[in-house]
Amino acid sequence: MSQVFEQSIQINATATVVERCITDRTLMHRWLNPALGCEPVGDWSTNVGSKSRFVIQIPIIKPKLNSTVVERRPGLIVWEFSGFFKGRDRWECQPVDQGTLLLNRFEFDIPNPLVSWGFKTFAQAWTKEDMQSQLHRLKRVAEGMQIS
Repeated sequence: MSQVFEQSIQINATATVVERCITDRTLMHRWLNPALGCEPVGDWSTNVGSKSRFVIQIPIIKPKLNSTVVERRPGLIVWEFSGFFKGRDRWECQPVDQGTLLLNRFEFDIPNPLVSWGFKTFAQAWTKEDMQSQLHRLKRVAEGMQIS
């Protein structure tokens, strides 16, 4: 049974600037949770078929999610991932009068029942809160770039 976390945020920056914050790995690390690293598999790219690995910095176990860009067009990127989660992370920039509406949809399954129980018991609420915090950090990065 899939779980879906959706959120959005209004950003006072152009869709091009917001998209750059999502696709530029250096900028991405300014808003990602510091406990989450993103490593390219090969050269960094956000073209369809490009691969990367997200690593959660939990001592000893360091869980990994392998991801592949499965959909890409201006203003949209969708990563499909596998590992302890299986699913998709969709980021869409919609231009609006005052900048950009950024939509994020995280849809996933956790195939291992023990991991699923652990996630629901210990990490689900934290994950939702952290995803919202990421959007606010991304907003600060994008709006800071818009000013400069």
